[in-house]
Amino acid sequence: MAFNSFPKEFSESGALIERHWQELAARRWLHSWLGFGLLFLALGGSLWFANETNAGKFFDRLPHLFDFVGDMVPRDGFEVFRALFDLASPYDDGSFKYNYPEGRFYVTESLYIPEYFYKMLETLNIAIFSTIVGALLGFVLCFLAARNLMPNWLVRGFARRVMEVLRAFPEVVLAGFFLAILSLGPLPAVIAVSIHTVGALGKLFFEVVENADMKAEEGLRAAGANWTERVWFGIVPQVMPNFISYFLLRLEINVRASTIIGAVGGGGIGELLRLSIGQNHAAKTLAIVLLLFCTIIAVDQLSAWARRRLVGDQAFRLAQ
Repeated sequence: MAFNSFPKEFSESGALIERHWQELAARRWLHSWLGFGLLFLALGGSLWFANETNAGKFFDRLPHLFDFVGDMVPRDGFEVFRALFDLASPYDDGSFKYNYPEGRFYVTESLYIPEYFYKMLETLNIAIFSTIVGALLGFVLCFLAARNLMPNWLVRGFARRVMEVLRAFPEVVLAGFFLAILSLGPLPAVIAVSIHTVGALGKLFFEVVENADMKAEEGLRAAGANWTERVWFGIVPQVMPNFISYFLLRLEINVRASTIIGAVGGGGIGELLRLSIGQNHAAKTLAIVLLLFCTIIAVDQLSAWARRRLVGDQAFRLAQ
């Protein structure tokens, strides 16, 4: 139907509404195609730049994109589980590639923890400790940054600027800085993840506080309670379920962040993953990826269970 032709049964106001709708539809169609055109130009420019910076080899090497995946296929499927549990390999030729028992962490003379499980525990320890430290400091700062609890704009602005600075840099950048000062190991990773967690959780926390119902706080104020008492008894009980939910979400994020930091020298499973990929150890690489995958799923399910217990099953039921 043409933009200016309408059925005879349309009233004058109906025709006006129809004309306006068609104009909006035409404008949306134009904007969509302009957006696709700009996206195509940006993608083409990026590919051209990548090809030029690689001396024209980018497009030549593009068909070999999945060669790495093919190189990561082990000699047999059981090699992945032998590498995962530090069991001897029938293909052991004296090289480090098939020497899976190397690196076991012995608890007693006969009882040991497989190397990758031990390193995964180290990564989890980094993530858990960093999340707890970051949540505690973010908990303190969030009440100072909330507009409805802190009338002093200087204190509120200072608290917000501190959190902005702390989350301004990614964890891996902070880890690189502290690795240069404190040398390799899990301590720089803990500091880096904790700093970023303070800024990230602090922002989420004070936004929850600003949306809290202030009636309880007003009642406590009328009864003569001081600022700390009003916050602790009037605000904290309301916001704590959301705080814990964000804490659990941040824990999942920090497990991944700790793995990445481990790849640059921060300890944990990430360091072993980087080494196995660099040395083209197929079974070891897949074993670590499998362990990471199972760990992330376990942390996610544990977080979902904890949130359900804290909030209650009724919050997860479909509306009737």
